[in-house]
Amino acid sequence: MALAELAAIGNGVRECGSAWVKPPFGIGRLQNRSALSPGLRDEIQDLNNVKHFAKTIILATTAATLAGIGMTGAMAQNDVLNIPEDIQFIGNSDPNMRRATARVNGNIITGTDVNDRVALIIAANEVQIPEDELQSLRLQVLSNLIDETLQVQEAAALEMEVTADDVENAYNTFAMDRFGRTPEEMEVYLQSIGSSPRTLKRQIQGELAYRRLLQRNVAPFVNVSAAEVNELMDRLAASRGEFEYRIGEIYLSANDTNRDTVLANANQIVDRLRNGGSFVAYARQFSEASTAGVGGDLGWIRLEQLQNPTLEGIAREMSVGQLAGPVEIPGGYSLMLLIDRRQIGMTDPRDSILHLKQISIDFPEGLPESEAQLRAEQFGAGIQAMTGCEDANERAEAMGAEVVDNERMIARDLPDVFANSLLTMNLGESTPPFGSLDEGVRVLMLCGREEPVDNSGPDFDDIMAQMEDERINRRAQRYMRDLRRDAVIEYN
Repeated sequence: MALAELAAIGNGVRECGSAWVKPPFGIGRLQNRSALSPGLRDEIQDLNNVKHFAKTIILATTAATLAGIGMTGAMAQNDVLNIPEDIQFIGNSDPNMRRATARVNGNIITGTDVNDRVALIIAANEVQIPEDELQSLRLQVLSNLIDETLQVQEAAALEMEVTADDVENAYNTFAMDRFGRTPEEMEVYLQSIGSSPRTLKRQIQGELAYRRLLQRNVAPFVNVSAAEVNELMDRLAASRGEFEYRIGEIYLSANDTNRDTVLANANQIVDRLRNGGSFVAYARQFSEASTAGVGGDLGWIRLEQLQNPTLEGIAREMSVGQLAGPVEIPGGYSLMLLIDRRQIGMTDPRDSILHLKQISIDFPEGLPESEAQLRAEQFGAGIQAMTGCEDANERAEAMGAEVVDNERMIARDLPDVFANSLLTMNLGESTPPFGSLDEGVRVLMLCGREEPVDNSGPDFDDIMAQMEDERINRRAQRYMRDLRRDAVIEYN
């Protein structure tokens, strides 16, 4: 086909598409496509396919033609200017030059962006990542940055742009609420871990943009009828005494071309979690489910609400605190953490509210081990001599110990070894001393207990919200898939 003919096809496509296309998202991102007739939608999709095909051939043919012209011109100019074939620049290249790792619809993601985000993840999880896993983490981070860029671009294209003031306010609030730091202190901290405020603000911008997209383009089109909720409530009432589960999820999408890579990444995430990594932090960074913003927490659900027999069967056999996965599901892989479990409509002693005193003693640095051991034994004997919570503060002060009161601690929030023990104690009794000579020794004293109220299970509004969240999650995954499909992404 002649170059002129190809150019004509390209011009024709541009003319046909100009009334519909809003750069840079192409015909596939037509805002009101759902309002069109099926026939017209098919015609538009055909135009999009032709445009993509013509553009590909035009670029390839034109590049080849220009390459020939360029070679001839360059050879002639080299003869005149005496330019050597093997060009070597004298002096060092700029080490601070920011090279593009990827371009997303023209927006650049640099290696510095990736490195700063990786440093943030490592610091958040307080673990060192082996060198052989670092490259996989970088690839996953790059994928996250691409998605964030697409979300920000889409929000701007739909006139829901996240402004610099929006990001700055959210950043300042995050710094104070999560870290107890001023913006200036937060900047010093981020730089100390090899990251930067820019990367955190970029993530905040992406999350704000995505939230706006879901609120406008996804959530309004999700409907849960009262009949559906009532049907589920009837099933819950019939299942009184059965278990419901609080589950954390990390969802990674995969297709036929990247399935092996995604699976390898999922296995590496599992390894990091089993070596002490934070599930919440990994869910926020890597999960593609809508629950990523809350650390992957699905809340209290019945297993039927997972709507996947494989996941239901696995969760039913898990113990509290156990991690499972990666499990292959339609569209990708899922990692699950069983956060907790309880019986529907039944009181659970672990819902009791405990009033506790933590009494602790520390040892001066450099104290001989034998002396520290003696003081620990004296501390334990002093605790045993206490007659109750009334004189605990006075006696603790006499021993040089510190007392911290916590008057509303839910038993289930404590490690099982403490919860089970405290629930069987009388008021005024204490746990055995625990800790170490390096970190200090402490006990928990039970000073009060409020029995749990009857658990009637989730109400109508809770169930409707849960069902809506699940449907929003599924639509959101398809939304992001469409954004990736329609984007022009170039990798370095």
